[in-house]
Amino acid sequence: MLEFGQPQKTDAPTDLIRDVEETTFMAEVVEASMTTPVIVDFWAPWCGPCKTLGPQLEQAVTAAKGAVKMAKVDVDRNQQIAAQLQIQSIPTVYAFWQGKPVDGFQGAVSANEVAEFVKRTAALGGGAEDDGLAEAVTAAEEMLENGEAVDAAQTFAAVLGEEPENVAAYGGLIRAHLALGELDQAEVLIDDAPAAIAASAEVEAARAQLVLARQATNAGPVAELTAAVEADPDDHQARFDLAAALLASDETEAAIDQLLDLFRRDREWNDGAARTQLFTIFDALKPTDPMVLKGRRRLSSMIFA
Repeated sequence: MLEFGQPQKTDAPTDLIRDVEETTFMAEVVEASMTTPVIVDFWAPWCGPCKTLGPQLEQAVTAAKGAVKMAKVDVDRNQQIAAQLQIQSIPTVYAFWQGKPVDGFQGAVSANEVAEFVKRTAALGGGAEDDGLAEAVTAAEEMLENGEAVDAAQTFAAVLGEEPENVAAYGGLIRAHLALGELDQAEVLIDDAPAAIAASAEVEAARAQLVLARQATNAGPVAELTAAVEADPDDHQARFDLAAALLASDETEAAIDQLLDLFRRDREWNDGAARTQLFTIFDALKPTDPMVLKGRRRLSSMIFA
């Protein structure tokens, strides 16, 4: 029996469910969520509902067999994290995916709701597909990489004809339209995505790519913007515009560097525009891209400093 004032006990595997402190939050939550969704349970020893919710979450996470992990954060011992994530009441539960919170809830909920939340979170990491369709998607991705966007679009569409909610094919079809410069068609697909996959990583990545593609059409000249930033390093608008121009020129890493510098200088400028733009870029790239991993690590170090 769990006594009042004592930490929650669990018999769950330590590789799936861990107690996390401020010193390990970056590694166990932010970085770990780049490959596997992480559910973060913010609790305290004095919180009655936490004592019911915690074991329910642990049971559901264990049942997911590695598709999702769980981090337990005692807010009394980790007040800085709670403040940074604006935790105003407990229990609070967040789902982290690819370095950021994407879903969550506050207060006690039913066991069925807990199970559904864990299932929804686990789905963020993707799942197994029919072998034949998976091969077709792989072939279409190769076509797209080789510049054969029309053929790729046709293949992705054929897969969707067999399985309308195939998230890999749906995201691929959107990216094929983007590659063809058909931004309006891509936007329609994003807006009309089936509810079951509308919040998936693939569709969200395509959404971010669309945002960047539209920005690229209005990007200014790199040389002039570079000169403006060199003349006045505190010209935040010029630095932000320079990042957009670098992105349009496929100089993504340089764009990230400029946005990180802007965030360092004034994180609140233009309602946090630098941070928002960085997340858009990270979402548009593959989560394992070295630029994403390095950029997220640098940004997180500033946020949690």
